[in-house]
Amino acid sequence: MVYELYYWPSIQGRGEFVRLALEEAGCDYVDVARNPAMGVRALLALLSDESLARPPFAPPFLRADGIIIAQTASILDYLGGRHELAPRDEAARRWTLQLQLTITDLLVEVHDTHHPIAGSLYYEDQQPEAVRRSADFVKNRLPKFLDYFERVLRLNAERPHLVGERLTYVDLSLFQVIAGARYAFPRTLARLAPRCPRVLALHEAVAARPRIAAYLASARRLPFSEQDLFRRYVELDPP
Repeated sequence: MVYELYYWPSIQGRGEFVRLALEEAGCDYVDVARNPAMGVRALLALLSDESLARPPFAPPFLRADGIIIAQTASILDYLGGRHELAPRDEAARRWTLQLQLTITDLLVEVHDTHHPIAGSLYYEDQQPEAVRRSADFVKNRLPKFLDYFERVLRLNAERPHLVGERLTYVDLSLFQVIAGARYAFPRTLARLAPRCPRVLALHEAVAARPRIAAYLASARRLPFSEQDLFRRYVELDPP
């Protein structure tokens, strides 16, 4: 089966969490909006399709098995069950999804560091508020999230994964969080490094996995930018 991933073509964003799972699983997939034969118009057409009984609200969404699955965590839960990126045990699978939803909460806060007032406004229109919002994020919120994931890794004994003995989709997602934080908040992450060695080790282990390493070195991996979820503004990452 060839999956169809619908997401914006020029940014990593939330769609990148799905791409990483598809790449690690070795899935055949079409990144619809980046496909010259389909493009953004195919994404917009599906979003506005009045014939859909269960329409998605916004990208990312995945077309698979004749259904459309929206919301990053829901997509990953689906892919995890099909491609051995989630535990088989139901309690462990719910735990994996719970961790992914915690990452979703973190991503909302990352977005709000550069758009604390409204997503419809330019960063420059809310820069003073962004500086104030980011000050709390780098001092309190990011450390709290990283401490939590460090604790989860520690509780999983000597296994280098968040859940069980094997890599799951939430390991891939935490990798992406650290990759994004290294881009957007390099000074803060350097200060926090001593308190989250397991989190950083997981990032390096995921980056070294053969399929992920090949993906990261390919043109399929879009670069971070100031139009994306993780944005590098020096004033938001104080020394």
